[in-house]
Amino acid sequence: MIYKVKLKNSDDMVMLDDEVYEWLTSDPYLSKIDLINNLRKHSSGCAVFQKTWKRADGGFKTETLYLHKLIAERYLTEKRNGKKNLVGARNGDKLDCRLENLLYRSRSVASRQRKTSSKTGYTGVYREHNRYRAVISINGKSMHLGMFDTAEDAAAAYNKVSRETYGEEGKINRLK
Repeated sequence: MIYKVKLKNSDDMVMLDDEVYEWLTSDPYLSKIDLINNLRKHSSGCAVFQKTWKRADGGFKTETLYLHKLIAERYLTEKRNGKKNLVGARNGDKLDCRLENLLYRSRSVASRQRKTSSKTGYTGVYREHNRYRAVISINGKSMHLGMFDTAEDAAAAYNKVSRETYGEEGKINRLK
C-alpha cells in the first residue's frame, strides 16, 4: 500500500511505502516531533522537516531532516560509500519517497540528472539560428553530436549517446 501525505506549505503530496509510513508514525522520536504532519516542500523540491528549538543557554537550534535521506539511511540495503553518498530519485520525482524509487548516487550522476536549463526543454540541446545543436559532456569535455532540424531529433541523438556512455546513470530526455 502507498500512503500519500500532504505537505504543510504546498498542495503537493509525498508518497511513502506502508512500512516506511508505519516507522515514521511509530518511532518514539519522530512521533514526538510529529514529523509526518510537519513535512514541508523545500526550495529544492524535496520533503523536509524543519523546526527551531530554544536551547537552555537562550540560543536557538534549527533541526532539519530531509525525508528521502532519513528513509534511505534506514532502509536502503545498498549503503552510502565514498562516491555514492547522495540520495536521489530514480524517476526524478523528489517527492516519491517509495523505497523502489530511492538510490544512492555520486555527485556527478546527480548533476547529470538535474533538470535542464536549456530553453528547448531538452538537456544537451541548443537552438542555433533555425537548427538545433546536440552536445554532451564526456569526461569533462563537450562533445558535439550534430546539427538537427528539430529539437526532438537533437534530443534523440543526445539520448542515444547518453545511454551508450553512461547506461542507467545517464540523463534521458523525455521526448514530446
